[in-house]
Amino acid sequence: MSADTPRVLLGGLSAAEFLHDYWQRQPLLIRGAIPGFESPLDADELAGLACEEGIESRLVEEHGRDSQGHQRPWQIRDGPFDEATFAELPEGDWSLLVQAVDHYVPEVAELLAAFDFLPRWRLDDIMVSYAPPGGSVGPHVDQYDVFLLQGSGTRRWQLGGRVADDAPILEGIDLRILERFEVTPNQDWLLEPGDMLYLPPGWAHHGVSQSDDCMTFSVGFRAPSADEAITSFADYLGEQLPASRRYADAGMTPPRDPAELDDAALARMRALILDTLDDPAQLAQWFGRVMTQPKYVDQLVVNEEPSDIEALVATLQDGEELVRSPGSRFAWRAMEDDQATLFADGDGIICNLQLARAIASDTPLDAELLALEGAPEVLTQLLDAGSLGWVGEFDTD
Repeated sequence: MSADTPRVLLGGLSAAEFLHDYWQRQPLLIRGAIPGFESPLDADELAGLACEEGIESRLVEEHGRDSQGHQRPWQIRDGPFDEATFAELPEGDWSLLVQAVDHYVPEVAELLAAFDFLPRWRLDDIMVSYAPPGGSVGPHVDQYDVFLLQGSGTRRWQLGGRVADDAPILEGIDLRILERFEVTPNQDWLLEPGDMLYLPPGWAHHGVSQSDDCMTFSVGFRAPSADEAITSFADYLGEQLPASRRYADAGMTPPRDPAELDDAALARMRALILDTLDDPAQLAQWFGRVMTQPKYVDQLVVNEEPSDIEALVATLQDGEELVRSPGSRFAWRAMEDDQATLFADGDGIICNLQLARAIASDTPLDAELLALEGAPEVLTQLLDAGSLGWVGEFDTD
């Protein structure tokens, strides 16, 4: 992608302007975000992915029937599916959703390069949806940022403004379909291939297919909730702390009543908890690990036997390259003395800063890396963990 990619993708806005004025603030419709865009896969290929074991997919039908044959306003079925399932579907009013298509189709993964004005560790995946006329997932709200890129056909999008956390939703289905949805004036658009709509978290929206070949690419972002973050960080800290770090009350005064939990006791416990949590170094280590955890852990194929470091070096020197696993995530954080923590798939490796930056980027993983301190050992560790593989190893053809 060229240096002008963000400005074209964002309808003439610079990355800084978009982040200041729109990111997590308000929606943005971008006509021709990717000029001349052609979908890198068709409906049959998407359906083929939905028939494979281990690939997360769903069929959403409006006016469907449950397992007892009773009519329901919405029905959701989880994949994998088979050809008979698709043959039995009606002519309209349904949608096929396939998660993490970027993990399986390299041409879809290439779309992520256009979003490098955002932190890479914030990206979640690219979900692709197909729908015949009338297909949708109902008016709903998401709790994360999303870019909705129209891949083929046309889809009508209507927005309904920000929705309160306690807005009534339909019960009994695994979608946040709103009980009530009112279209905001002047926020009703028809998107064609290459058009894109950005939506911040909590913004009500409703997209309905208007054609026989409607495909939409949803670029979603990770955003841990406060309860998830607190629980996860506390668990991480708990694994690091010595058993000797406990509540203490040296110098306390005699209690007025032995059964009372007084303010002084609560203040001591509060100080213990806050002092323990307020550790920037530990927070960075935890955050790097949690934000690089793979979406699907079983995609990482761990080597049963440790690889030979000398053999890895020889293979790279012979001109072979290592590649990053399609489901892997990398990030880095600088430390002192030109060192860094390389975060890879929920783990942290202390290594040379230049090496960490190279592995977490899109640069080729070839023999040139061997000049960096500790590269053979780190590359071998990542190879054995399944985060890296040799060229051709992850081909899905």
